[in-house]
Amino acid sequence: MPYPILLLLLLCVFHHLISPSLSLPPAPPVHCNSTANHCTISNAYGAWNDRSPCTVPSVVYPSTEEELLSAVASAHRLNLKVKVVSGYSHTIPKLVCPPPTGSLLISTAKYSSRVAVDSVRNTVTVDAGVGLRDVVDAAEAAGLSLPAAPYWEGVSIAGLISTGSHGSSWWGKGGAVHEYVVAMRLVVPAAADEGFAKVVEINGSEPELFNGARVSMGLLGAISKVTLSLEPAFKRSVTYEYRADDKFQDEFTEMTKLHEFFDIDWYPSQRLAVYRLDDRAPVNASGDGVNDFIGFQANPTLTSMAVRATEKALEESKNVKGKCAMAATVLAAKKLTANGLKNNDFIFSGYPVIGRQSKIQTSGSCLHSSPSNPLAMCSWDPRIKALLFYETTAIFPASNFKNFILDVKKLRDLNPQNFCGVDVYNGFLIRFIKASSAYLGQAEDSVVVDFNYYRADEPSTPRLNQDVWEEVEQMAFFKYGARPHWGKNMKVAFFGVQEKYHDQMSKFNALKKKLDPMGMFSSEWSDEILLGKKDGKKDGCALEGECICSEDRHCSPSNGYICKSGLVYREAKVCRFFSSSAS
Repeated sequence: MPYPILLLLLLCVFHHLISPSLSLPPAPPVHCNSTANHCTISNAYGAWNDRSPCTVPSVVYPSTEEELLSAVASAHRLNLKVKVVSGYSHTIPKLVCPPPTGSLLISTAKYSSRVAVDSVRNTVTVDAGVGLRDVVDAAEAAGLSLPAAPYWEGVSIAGLISTGSHGSSWWGKGGAVHEYVVAMRLVVPAAADEGFAKVVEINGSEPELFNGARVSMGLLGAISKVTLSLEPAFKRSVTYEYRADDKFQDEFTEMTKLHEFFDIDWYPSQRLAVYRLDDRAPVNASGDGVNDFIGFQANPTLTSMAVRATEKALEESKNVKGKCAMAATVLAAKKLTANGLKNNDFIFSGYPVIGRQSKIQTSGSCLHSSPSNPLAMCSWDPRIKALLFYETTAIFPASNFKNFILDVKKLRDLNPQNFCGVDVYNGFLIRFIKASSAYLGQAEDSVVVDFNYYRADEPSTPRLNQDVWEEVEQMAFFKYGARPHWGKNMKVAFFGVQEKYHDQMSKFNALKKKLDPMGMFSSEWSDEILLGKKDGKKDGCALEGECICSEDRHCSPSNGYICKSGLVYREAKVCRFFSSSAS
């Protein structure tokens, strides 16, 4: 094992064992410049999918529904475009970006005080800006649990349901949080005689409203309040089981029946599948375990910067073997530390790890940091030269998942080392969500596949094995008809999405026209997604998924990357490196 890689492993393990109590929390997503007379909106990674800046003339911070109503009314009166952002902003696409002029940004960062648990009806009602952690903790304190949650807790309730965020389960209502929504209050534009804005109550009595609003990407209006159904409190029992990867595409259906919160982490270069055997346990079961996922802990800034510098050097030198050593090192660290599971607040001592639902279902300890110590923070924090990556998330009909995996394995088997880049992160994270009646949800039981990979500092810089990941993505979204997660992905993942949603998209657009006839909450990005509008292809546009290459200039011929067909999915068009083509 190369010495620098070994050093990084030791740093990661040492950090995990001592877990610093002080670190710097993430920066707010909105920064205003009084001199320039505008505000800049950033996501948590410091880079939107197209790298272009997102600015707005002004931002307001309502703290009550009355103030939110007033902000929407004022914007409508002045004929302004409106977007809503939370205090987190973890989307990769520009869901929250309004036009740079003639627009208003509404932040819900201060609209986050109400978390009202109803122990009789087993519900919780929260303001739009309330964070997920506050919700699950309040439910737990009342002897209740929210069954579903995304694995990352740094999201607002309005934001997570708007993008269809989820955990993993085919049991009960399933793993998607919007399936637990029982009521909402939505602020929409209105006629002058109604005060230019009004509150629409949504409670399931009108299926059209209910099915459209539960996953809306913020395009129907400004969510004010959300009511979620809860269940009597329970615990979780989790064991990670490491297996060869030859059978998981055949076993997943049966495993989801055996384990309520089952998921799989597939590391293709390592030929390894990690099964998360995750079950409900009685609330009186012995155990006070915690899920403190290693990737969401506050890392020393020097460690994060060293990992990024190492990966960048490996990319620039096209050192595939170094990437594979790094992947093996990361996986060894995860196995040693149970990927962040702890039998108590301090250390992992053995499986199963049993803990309260609120402590297992979601994590994000790097969020809850003291601003007094800038020496540790979330590992992707853009204020330092830390991790920068893309996240592709493809949602497959369950019937298509096996053949997709078999095709990926064919591509992997041509050269397994080409897949080490994704295994440096989390491999392929495979989760499960149930069919939904939400228009922009999934119409059938589905398998969600997430994978992260290196993103260069500059958009004109090609990635190592660029062609491999382009082929995997095109295989997913075009050969096997996967749908994109609304809050993730490069632009190419959304190509043709209108046809994939068929009548569901038509119904959503009809509701949008009814609630927001002037397109007050629309944007250039949403018009591309919902209406299929496309920009022309530019030089280098395929390097970060802004287009699919059809000419060499869409890649980077000066760096040796030219447009070629896929190796397994021949219809794919990808940017492949040829050393003889470099100038």
